[in-house]
Amino acid sequence: MVTPEDIAEEIRAGLPGTEEIVIQYLAGYLLDDAGEDEDILQIARLILESVAGRNTNALETLVARLADMLNDLLIARASQTSRGTGLTKLDRAMEIGKTTAMSGTIAMSQGVDLESINKGKASRVDIKKLEKQEAKLKAKIEKRSKRDLYEGSKLLDQARKQQTYEELFMKARINPLEASAASKNKSKDIHLTNLEVNFASNRILSGANLTLAYGRRYGLIGRNGEFNFCVGKSTLLRHIAMREVPIPPYITILFVEQEIVGDDTTALDSVLKADVWRDHLLQEEAALNTKLTELEAEGDDKRFVDAREEASSRLAEVHARLADMEAESGPARAAALLAGLGFSEEDQKRPTRSFSGGWRMRLALARALFVKPALLLLDEPSNHIDLNALAWLEDYLQTWQGTLLVVSHDRAFLDAVATDIIHQHSARLDYYKGNFTQFYSTKSDRDLSLRKEYEAQMEYRKHLQAFIDRWRYNANRAAQAQSRIKILEKLPELEPPEAEESETFRFPETEKISPPVLQLNEVSFGYTPEKILLKGANIDVGLDSRIAIVGANGAGKSTLIKLLTGELKPTSGHVSSNGRLRIGYFAQHHVDNLVATMSPVQLLAHKFPGKTDQEYRSHLGNFQISGMTGLQTIATLSGGQKSRVAFSVLSMQRPHILLLDEPTNHLDIEGLDALMNALKLWNGGVIVISHDERFITSVASELWVCADGQVEKFRGDVQAYKSLIVSNIKTRP
Repeated sequence: MVTPEDIAEEIRAGLPGTEEIVIQYLAGYLLDDAGEDEDILQIARLILESVAGRNTNALETLVARLADMLNDLLIARASQTSRGTGLTKLDRAMEIGKTTAMSGTIAMSQGVDLESINKGKASRVDIKKLEKQEAKLKAKIEKRSKRDLYEGSKLLDQARKQQTYEELFMKARINPLEASAASKNKSKDIHLTNLEVNFASNRILSGANLTLAYGRRYGLIGRNGEFNFCVGKSTLLRHIAMREVPIPPYITILFVEQEIVGDDTTALDSVLKADVWRDHLLQEEAALNTKLTELEAEGDDKRFVDAREEASSRLAEVHARLADMEAESGPARAAALLAGLGFSEEDQKRPTRSFSGGWRMRLALARALFVKPALLLLDEPSNHIDLNALAWLEDYLQTWQGTLLVVSHDRAFLDAVATDIIHQHSARLDYYKGNFTQFYSTKSDRDLSLRKEYEAQMEYRKHLQAFIDRWRYNANRAAQAQSRIKILEKLPELEPPEAEESETFRFPETEKISPPVLQLNEVSFGYTPEKILLKGANIDVGLDSRIAIVGANGAGKSTLIKLLTGELKPTSGHVSSNGRLRIGYFAQHHVDNLVATMSPVQLLAHKFPGKTDQEYRSHLGNFQISGMTGLQTIATLSGGQKSRVAFSVLSMQRPHILLLDEPTNHLDIEGLDALMNALKLWNGGVIVISHDERFITSVASELWVCADGQVEKFRGDVQAYKSLIVSNIKTRP
């Protein structure tokens, strides 16, 4: 019979250097799942590929040998069953000492000594085996859970793409005009108790309470999920949007999650059509006016008079409803929303298909703001807009009349917008009054108090137990010992406080090089002679530079970065750099361009060959990619994990200068803190394009503004720049 040791020895011989933890995991997994999972060899192959590297012949030989061994194992098992060995696989673990009937049966059929069972000798051995099996079972469940979640998320995305905006949100989720009448004298507060939310085999919430008071603005925070989408916060938003939790039907809901589909509709008309009931009434008004004109020409026949009266009555109702929703002001409101989000007058007349994905996300946001639902759900809205639009959005949401629930990792945004914070963790929801800064202070004080209380009780328990152990069997002190035993039993059971969540990143120190390190001298650039993006730009970057570049999308920020990297050549002026200079460039879509079919370890080995797998895994550990995560395919990683892989690739280049274009988009709050601290400690130069106020303030010492073809240093901080932007937007005619 094939044993785990046989499989382990085969792996050691076939691929020398394989880590023992991987060998033991595979040996147990292959043996336990033989004949149950059809894809066990394929999964084993994926894990071993990171070890094999380019040694594909050895890998194929090993996989073929493992296949033969598993085949022999299945034949042996079938043979045993046919001979009637009496061996039975139990569906669940049995506690032999508590089941006398079972004990007797075992004793008679297999000659087990009942006395030894009663003494617990056999059970001690069984417990060890059960613990080992349980550990293997947990690993198997985790593997299947990841696979289920990954496949489930793909199916969910496909299903969403098959539905139009109107089908998914307006018809099904935004109630008809009657909703306003139905909601009269009814509270728009939401209070759900004992909420259970699951996705695939993962528990999101269990016994949680969801409370959203109408008119309050909630920031939903918590650690990101482990896979290619956030399995906590975003999943909760989707459940609310799809009414998979019992939200009262008269409460209108809109969830801004995906970009709109581009077509020939202009940006302005796209926003106006988002309010499908306004659009429907306007179409009905036009049809009724046409009908009345035709009926007027028919004369005074009673049939036509009655038809005219009916049409006139309905037209009056339509006019009343249009007046209630302020339909006439619609175009002006839509234009103002688009202008605030960065759409010029010319942009507003362009068809939606002409915009990139990021701009179509802005359109989706504008449509939601225009509709004014009772409950607006936003998932990382700052990921899709620049600092200018973010400054306007913060100001706009501060006067939002309905309820807002927003997921964001941007602390400055949450400070500006949120009136309350909901902390999602441990399958529950905790509520805090105030913005993020107030939440952090309150939570820190609460955690410190809980930690002190827990430590004090543990010390008291230790003191009581020491007295009990010392005097329990002393005749003179036995009564006192018994008294302390009773005290100990009555003490409340305190849970140990959760460890504070933190991460660390580390960039390797770079060697010094002599200046000038990197310079732009009177550089101009344009993709066409008619459209010059930059004119006469001058910038000097050294190893001590900490520069943040801000400005509206399309103003030339990314173009400036590409000129510094040499990806673009200036139309005039020149770029000078030290001949030994190494530049690390993190592009906006860098994460999306990672090789999805490789694991992080394989990716590093492919890009930087010559090191051992342990060295690659150690390097990935500098960016919190550790354990089996380094062996998973990149396609199954979350956005935050992919960002960490991208940063590990950058640091392997040992750059002198880091050029970071929107590096914060996929990172959660803990990841952001880790990146900021790593950049503060690093001894190279940094230029960053970001919309995150706190990130800019923490990392950069200089603020440069890209606008109107110029790149100039700003005499002020990020808050002053944002205030200037909002003021300029409000004073526009």
